[in-house]
Amino acid sequence: MPRRKKGKRGSSKPGARNGVKGESGASDEELTSDILSHGSSASECTSVLEEGVGGEPVDEQTAQEETVDKLKQCIDNLMDKSTKTRLAGLESLRLAFSSRVLYDFLTERRLTISDCLERSLKKGSAEEQAVAATVFALLCIQLGGGDEAEEGFKMLRPILTAILIDNAASLAARQSCARALGMCCYVSTSEEGEDLIKSLALLESVFMSSYPNREGTLPTPKPGSPALHNAALQAWSLLVTLYPASRLAVLLDLHLPKLQVCLQSSDVNYRIAVGETIALLVELRRDIDEEFAVEDSESMCECLKSLATDSNKHRAKNDRRKQRSVFRDVLHYIENDDFSEEKIQFGVESIYIDSWMRRRIYDAFKEILESGVRHHLQFNPLLRDIFGLGSPLILDATTKGNKISRFEKHLFNSAAFKARTKQRSKVRDKRADVM
Repeated sequence: MPRRKKGKRGSSKPGARNGVKGESGASDEELTSDILSHGSSASECTSVLEEGVGGEPVDEQTAQEETVDKLKQCIDNLMDKSTKTRLAGLESLRLAFSSRVLYDFLTERRLTISDCLERSLKKGSAEEQAVAATVFALLCIQLGGGDEAEEGFKMLRPILTAILIDNAASLAARQSCARALGMCCYVSTSEEGEDLIKSLALLESVFMSSYPNREGTLPTPKPGSPALHNAALQAWSLLVTLYPASRLAVLLDLHLPKLQVCLQSSDVNYRIAVGETIALLVELRRDIDEEFAVEDSESMCECLKSLATDSNKHRAKNDRRKQRSVFRDVLHYIENDDFSEEKIQFGVESIYIDSWMRRRIYDAFKEILESGVRHHLQFNPLLRDIFGLGSPLILDATTKGNKISRFEKHLFNSAAFKARTKQRSKVRDKRADVM
């Protein structure tokens, strides 16, 4: 099992490839399909037999061996001279890592995979760089936030940083690197906080270019830049949940007035990200000081109310609907200190998203893991630790029939999450010494 530290979305289809190495000769789509259908993790092993080719039963050990062979083939493809082959291998690993827990397999091969990802990030095409950064974030999630993930992050952080701040690099690659930087730092950051501080400063340097100038006017965005600013802001806000509690007041004073102006951004997704970040910052501050009041709150609430009731016909209907929904929640929280709870069901379990911090953390994992997030909530010890779920459940038919009530689950989840937040706050205060 991975060592756990204290305190602590569109997808693209895998491309076809030529010249597959090895003896199978299968297409990458077939390879990916087989990995997803036969892959299993140590935490969800069962004695159920699966039907093999020709209708013959295949036992679990055989299925695991087939999965390992196919994953090894994908790793071999990362070293191929063909860009198509490397890209297809990365896509296959992305799908496999997001849909299964593969800790034992990856622990033995993490250095090989990290070397391949480093090569793809340094020398690959824009598309290859973007996928490689996502695969690296998934690798850190798979490794569970232990020493292995921390070592890999220290190895690849300089490359992710170089791409992120390179104005000549593709926007897709830079966005992917921003997300990877935030997630990998969140998962693997060491308790002394040096990686956290450097990553926060780097992400700030990216999205702060969207801030108003001295006259209070927003700069004219360059094509594609709002999406980059969006990715950097969301990654930054994820890391803010680890920020030392004693320093949050300084952070709020610096960013809240600028973010309020950014609510007038011409990009709907960036406006939404800004609104959610404002709510998160206010929530974190209120956790420390219950009497905290937003400066010039009347002006902010008027702005939020305007966005929550926006009916401009020049905006797309879906964009208007999404914007109104989010800003109703933000306005309701700022005015009434009340959060609209959401239930996430997986298997016989569920978690309740009952705070802006909890929503930011869940959304960050959902963006990387996509449809596999529920599987990881069931079986990945890292996510279960973060959301206070305890060890993965081993259920029989009797257990499945005796579900605890929704209210009991809610009380348990809330208590576990609050206890974990308090524990992490102690670590965050230690990090304040290095700032």
